[in-house]
Amino acid sequence: MLTLVFESLGRRVARHPRLTLVAWVALTAIGFALALFGVHGQSLFDRVSTGEPSVAGSQSAQANEILGEQSESGASITLLVGGVDPVDPAVADAMAAVNEELLALEGVESVIDPFVVPGGVEDEIAQGLLAASGDGFVVDVTLAADLDAAAEAEVADAVVERLDAVPGDLAAISTDVQGLVGSNALIIEAITEQVEKDLTTGEVIALPIALLIMVLVFGGFMAAAMPMAAAIASIAGGLGVLLGLSYLLDVDASVVNVVTLLGLGLSIDYGLLVVSRYREELHRALADDDGAAVRRRRGDGAVHTALVRTMATAGRTVAFSALIVAISIAGLMVFEPDILRSIGAGALGVVLVAVATALTLVPALLAYSGRRLARPGLLSKVPGVRSVLARTADVQSDEGVFSRLAARVQKHPLWVLLATVAVLVTLALPVAGLQMRNSGIELLPTSSPQREFVTQLAEEYPQSASPAVIVVTQTTVEDAAAWAEDLGSLDGVERVDAAAPTGSYVVLGAHLETTDPGGPEAVAVVEEIRALDPGFEYWVTGQAAGQVDFLEALSERVWWAVGIVVVATFVLLFLMTGSVVIPVKALLTNALSLAASLGVLVWVFQDGHLEGLLGFTSAGGIETYVVALVVAFAFGLAMDYEVFLLARIKELHDAGLSNDEAVRLGLQRSGRIITSAAAIIIVVFAGFVFGELLVIKEVGFALAVAVLIDATIVRLLLVPATMTLLGRVNWWAPGPLRRLHARTAITH
Repeated sequence: MLTLVFESLGRRVARHPRLTLVAWVALTAIGFALALFGVHGQSLFDRVSTGEPSVAGSQSAQANEILGEQSESGASITLLVGGVDPVDPAVADAMAAVNEELLALEGVESVIDPFVVPGGVEDEIAQGLLAASGDGFVVDVTLAADLDAAAEAEVADAVVERLDAVPGDLAAISTDVQGLVGSNALIIEAITEQVEKDLTTGEVIALPIALLIMVLVFGGFMAAAMPMAAAIASIAGGLGVLLGLSYLLDVDASVVNVVTLLGLGLSIDYGLLVVSRYREELHRALADDDGAAVRRRRGDGAVHTALVRTMATAGRTVAFSALIVAISIAGLMVFEPDILRSIGAGALGVVLVAVATALTLVPALLAYSGRRLARPGLLSKVPGVRSVLARTADVQSDEGVFSRLAARVQKHPLWVLLATVAVLVTLALPVAGLQMRNSGIELLPTSSPQREFVTQLAEEYPQSASPAVIVVTQTTVEDAAAWAEDLGSLDGVERVDAAAPTGSYVVLGAHLETTDPGGPEAVAVVEEIRALDPGFEYWVTGQAAGQVDFLEALSERVWWAVGIVVVATFVLLFLMTGSVVIPVKALLTNALSLAASLGVLVWVFQDGHLEGLLGFTSAGGIETYVVALVVAFAFGLAMDYEVFLLARIKELHDAGLSNDEAVRLGLQRSGRIITSAAAIIIVVFAGFVFGELLVIKEVGFALAVAVLIDATIVRLLLVPATMTLLGRVNWWAPGPLRRLHARTAITH
């Protein structure tokens, strides 16, 4: 029944390729237009947000909400001036004029610098506004609290523009003067802009190399261009989906790159499988057509037959694979944090777009190509290239590098199994020391002006440093002050700020002995404070508190997510193979592959072993949501290749071949596709490692490593070895389940 559905789809596309192509051109144009220009003049990048991941309703989120509601001051914009002597009277004269201009701006409430202090720069109060090195000072501009978003943005732009000009005003006093302007809004803007730049960087690097690999796989540009066209359409569709989601959920800026990354990789994967199977079926159809000449025609019997067969086989495999990927990603939507839900929802949307392009756009392009894909491409006429393409672009031979590799594995399956498991376990060992954290400014590269601003502020103006742990209490100032003494005596706490009334609440700020606000020491302090009972209600927030809440939210739902994915994957693989052994084997090998990938991620990004090569500074851990989405995405991609391989092995086994022969020929017929698809998707993911945003580097690297491990060690060695050792047991199922499979099987 299912086969008939895909055959029918193949016939429809073969009959109406022009309509299909026109529809996709229109949808692609609409997707890009919506992403770039939006519906109400707001582009996708205007609507995304950024910040430390949070969990709605958690202690830290409630504390932040209270602080936001009770705050009576407006946004603050700060200028750090360096390379000038603040004691020089000429500096005070120049800054007086600057302050006057700033205060004249409508919406500016106050301007603070060391020169407005009644006692001047020598006054004790002014010392906190002077750089510790003695060659700079700070200017803080506070905006009115009653400004709406548009007015605040307008006055903030004017303030930033004027502050940027201050070094020029002081250039006559000192030739070494520099200035850095920073604010929460500017940090968010910097991260959003970096996301946009990294997206362009990743695509510029990945797409040309991916096209080159596909040219080698297909032996010509025409066939290679088809999956690439699907990738472009998927990018447009994915961006359009994210714009729509931004009206329903808070979409973090990093989600744009993560979802685009997945859509790009999957659409090329699926397009590659469909085009490759079409070329195979076209050769077979031409052979069945009494060796009819290869003509530049479309719509004839051979083309129609090949396309219908392709959709009934590869089309079914693509749809089945996409379903498993979608289930893996849907596991993210079980969790409470909005960032995981938005990634899950966005990724589900882009998976649908990717599978739609593979099942409609690519077949339409194949229908237009007609019999031309059965002919050698122009590149095959180039002397040096011909021999290379003979090895990489062959789709007809049942003997080749992959069948020979499988034969070698089948001679010593136990030794191969033990060796591969040993390698994977070794790679997985660093996972034992995994530290998960929610970073803030650390996500930006060290060269970013906003990160430089935050670093310089902490180093030169320690008195202005914000407390690492903030406690919001609902009690009197006296009771809060008394409790502050207890907090100050906790291990790891250096000092506690004086109790500060904030509306109907009192705030205590704890400064820690550690300089890492998200490290284990800070987490320990948060847990100690939360274990106390002062006799009144209180909430703890800060980077470490946010991490604790995020990890608790993950741990509460993780087994639900794992259970849903495992059960659904088991059922789908059973319906595909009729076996209960193969699904269990697939789940175990994928778990081992995932652990190895995460181990490499920890070794590189947490331990910082490749900082210089990859151009990043370790934050001392892995971002909490990166771990969750890497597990979801990598599991889905691993199942992608598992389905590609199993579909061919099952097809051959059903045709009467023995288990070992089906494994050997199945690997030969699918190995080229798996390794080619893996090479392309590794390039796609690696392209994003060349971006600057740490979280995107982590995701791109982790997924590239996951695909590399899975497509080589697991698919080419571990799977053939285990299936050879298991033999006929591979296809075992209890009697009742065999009868169930006979009625509900998903087969060709």
